[in-house]
Amino acid sequence: MIAKVRGTDVGATSRFTGAQDMGFSQDKPMYASGESKYRGARGLDPEFVAQIEKMYGFDKPPLERFWLMIKNYLTFDFGDSYFRDISVIELLKEKLPVSISLGLWSTLLIYLISIPLGIRKAVKDGTSFDLWTSAVIIIGYAVPSFLFAIFLIVLFAGGSFWDLFPLRGLTSDGFDGFTWYHKIIDYFWHITLPVTALVISGFASLTLLTKNSFLEEINKQYVLTARAKGVAKKDVLYSHVFRNAMLIVIAGFPSAVVHIFFTGSLLIEVIFSLDGIGLLGFESAISRDYPVVFSTLYIFTLIGLVLHIIGDLVYTVVDPRIDFDKRAGS
Repeated sequence: MIAKVRGTDVGATSRFTGAQDMGFSQDKPMYASGESKYRGARGLDPEFVAQIEKMYGFDKPPLERFWLMIKNYLTFDFGDSYFRDISVIELLKEKLPVSISLGLWSTLLIYLISIPLGIRKAVKDGTSFDLWTSAVIIIGYAVPSFLFAIFLIVLFAGGSFWDLFPLRGLTSDGFDGFTWYHKIIDYFWHITLPVTALVISGFASLTLLTKNSFLEEINKQYVLTARAKGVAKKDVLYSHVFRNAMLIVIAGFPSAVVHIFFTGSLLIEVIFSLDGIGLLGFESAISRDYPVVFSTLYIFTLIGLVLHIIGDLVYTVVDPRIDFDKRAGS
């Protein structure tokens, strides 16, 4: 009601479409200052819309516009943020350390926990160890990371019980004046709760994938043949089964890393007041800061492609029978 009196009321669907109720009916859409062919231009100054069109080459022929876009992306020239008065590339450099910190340590811990645990569950399939770890995994899979984050804050960040860890930020005030070992301690002290929240909710699916992949290989004929010939169980598991079973796990590595680095850390960044790329992309989409939105999407896609290439190269390390050179020659 107050928003209506002030003239700033926004309809429910307008929040998703970017359209604002400027006093005009939805049957006859009009724009704040003059006509525009873009739905997203509602409420924007026509001169600002013209500036956007010029920035992205809409005043040029399609072919010239396309090559201009390719050139800008190859040189990482994303322009300037509309609302932050800083170049987009500098903004990304400023936010990237937070996302790298969360993503790197979360990914490392998730894989260090999930792969050994999945192998152990496959070997101990049907035992009490398999049952109680499956219960823990199901709970971890069912509860989202942000609920774990809130739970950890309540327990360990001064919520209702212990005040052991900081609630916000990646470093303490006066970090630059600390000694090198104090900086390391302070850094890990700050990222403990965010990384723990991401790890608890992220290791479940990878553990089950590893277990099922190893179970499938363990029950194949070549494993039974090797065991019948007297090969030790450990040698069969890590010399034969491991290479074949890990291919599926490696195949899902790129998408898992992109999800952990950016998508999965969005709410974690909000809860722990960590200003990373995930939060930056979300806020830019809400405020229609198009250069930042396009740049974050481009960076996410580029990282995903690079990780796919790395995953293909890791295939040859895990299983030397995979040879891309011979396949290309044939």
